[in-house]
Amino acid sequence: MSQQRKIIHIDMDCFYAAVEMRDNPQYRGRPLAVGGNQKQRGVLSTCNYEARQYGLHSAMPTAQAFKLCPHLLLVPGRMSVYKDVSRQIHTIFHRYTHIIEPLSLDEAYLDVSNTTLCHGSATLIAEAIRRDIWQELHLTASAGVAPIKFLAKVASDMNKPNGQFVIPPDKVQAVVDKLPLEKIPGVGKVSLEKLHRAGFYLCEDIKNSDYRDLLIKFGRLGASLWKKSHGVDARDIVVERERKSVGVERTFSENISSYEECWQVIEQKLFPELDQRLTKASPERAIIKQGIKVKFADFQLTTIEHIHHQLELDDFKGLLSDVLKRQQGREIRLLGLSVMLKPELPAEQLSFFDI
Repeated sequence: MSQQRKIIHIDMDCFYAAVEMRDNPQYRGRPLAVGGNQKQRGVLSTCNYEARQYGLHSAMPTAQAFKLCPHLLLVPGRMSVYKDVSRQIHTIFHRYTHIIEPLSLDEAYLDVSNTTLCHGSATLIAEAIRRDIWQELHLTASAGVAPIKFLAKVASDMNKPNGQFVIPPDKVQAVVDKLPLEKIPGVGKVSLEKLHRAGFYLCEDIKNSDYRDLLIKFGRLGASLWKKSHGVDARDIVVERERKSVGVERTFSENISSYEECWQVIEQKLFPELDQRLTKASPERAIIKQGIKVKFADFQLTTIEHIHHQLELDDFKGLLSDVLKRQQGREIRLLGLSVMLKPELPAEQLSFFDI
């Protein structure tokens, strides 16, 4: 019988906002958000818990945030500072394990299955990491501990902020059964609506359904949910993540609407930047797809991509025409270009756009 895995998911609490409050004591106790300024288009990167009491959340448009919380304190982001703090956090992680999968600057998976520190207890290791982060960086982190990957991430959200939640092996199925499907990482709003229409609300509903029926209705998502609903997640912690795509985008201060306006942005701004980023990310410039995405004024996001092995400006003309067929008179808020890099191994990913 294989050894039971011990997975920790560490998630910093309102990371950017917490760094700002740490470095600027006058910000503490006030609704605070990090993001674009009030006069320009933009979205919140994150906000503190005082702001969340007004319904604010990350990725919320700035204008909407000020409607909900007129006295919101909005500060610009300091990405170089956040990256430096993130490196300090990872230095702490490495004291306990070298099997670390970063998900972003403020969260990561850690595999501590073979660690002998803290008597080999994942619970005590998570507590020690959170204590080190607080004592050395004056920031709080939440942690989830579980024998499988997705449940560790779910658990880290169960006792936020500045807490942790442990799901022991003998409690996995009981916890999974009562887990709402929206808590499963990767289940987005559109997928959730489809699942609800089909009568699925909890993992237990999925567990008790027919596997073949799930495949027919939901494809790969159905197969993934069926496994997770049975407490199965064999994914390993990925120490080195292969970069799969390169993209650029612009959110406009004023909406645009015509093909000509879009093409001017692509030709003069987006394509040169994408060309430069591709060379930096992949010197051999090996791609397998290129695509375009548009966010309309009603915030609906749509994407189109095609198989192509060379980045070429003119190929975006046809993609732009195709994507604007979905415009239906709406103005355009955001425009983006992206390429999928040629993988070292065959890719299983259907699309390179994160929708």
